Amino acid sequence: MGHTLMSFVIVIGILVFIHELGHFLAARACGVGVKVFSLGFGPKILKKIVGSTEYCISAIPLGGYVKMVGEEPGAVLAPEDKPLSFSHKSLPQKSLIVAAGPLCNFFLAILIFYVLYQFSGLYLISPKVGKVLENTPAASAEIQPGDVIRSVNGIEVKSFDELPPLVNESKGRELKVIIDRGGEKLAINIRPVLSQSKNIFGETIEKYVIGIVGTRESYHVALNPVQAFSHSLKSTWELIELTILSVVKMVSGSVSAKNLGGPIMIAQMAGEQAKAGIMDFAWFIALLSVNLGIINLFPIPVLDGGHLLFFAIEGIMRRPVNEKLREKLAQAGVVVLMTLMIFVFYNDIVRMFSQ
Repeated sequence: MGHTLMSFVIVIGILVFIHELGHFLAARACGVGVKVFSLGFGPKILKKIVGSTEYCISAIPLGGYVKMVGEEPGAVLAPEDKPLSFSHKSLPQKSLIVAAGPLCNFFLAILIFYVLYQFSGLYLISPKVGKVLENTPAASAEIQPGDVIRSVNGIEVKSFDELPPLVNESKGRELKVIIDRGGEKLAINIRPVLSQSKNIFGETIEKYVIGIVGTRESYHVALNPVQAFSHSLKSTWELIELTILSVVKMVSGSVSAKNLGGPIMIAQMAGEQAKAGIMDFAWFIALLSVNLGIINLFPIPVLDGGHLLFFAIEGIMRRPVNEKLREKLAQAGVVVLMTLMIFVFYNDIVRMFSQ
């Protein structure tokens, strides 16, 4: 229990710090005064004033905040504070300050992946055939276990994971496959067939297959700094796409909202990943960092995305959104977030007692 709690605190602490640091650094770069930089909400446990900013750690470790000078529209300010006021900055500057939090979460994921790829490289699944399924195109083409797939239609295959997309892209057209059988190169023509399977969301999908299963043998590939950076960008982008797709599917109802998890689930997973090793724990932090960045960009008032939406409307209409309307929408946003929090806590509790 103590290990799980400590892992949770470390994960949340890193994610919140990076997110709020983004807001803080962007505010300072734009000449906005920062009154408070807090990790956590509620009563302040530790605090220290440096310059004009109070840095503190608060009791509830489920978030954080940066309180800026003139953050609230219509706030009464002393004349000397106006140059430091958030509300008195240009629309691009305010948008940058708000967007900097989620952007820093994405940057953290890129940084983590870069370090992992730079020091551990890639572990690719060998494109070796482990099993040929009966009554499939691969069986008809006399592909054998132990054959190594070298290319498909002239495209080099370095990993077994590269095969399914290449086969599916054929749309049933004949493929020219080069295999290595005991050191001898053979060219085989094979026509994929349509088959049903389950995707990662449990949905039934149709895709083209040839009927082979890999051995799951892996081999190591070292990466130079440029390759590591390229792979870190790719991995972060894939996580962003997957997270957005998951949200869309939950909203559409094709994936159950029961899969949503809250603090309890995060704590359990953090503990499990920490026990698995530093690399798994770092990957988990990158995953959550991307999730946090995307969630904060949702166009819900009180979230960063809600503020950006108001700024976009202001840019189009050439005037700020009515203050009373903003207050009402902000209240509605709080209700939505509280409802969501209650729901994920409920999911966590049900999941915990059903294990």
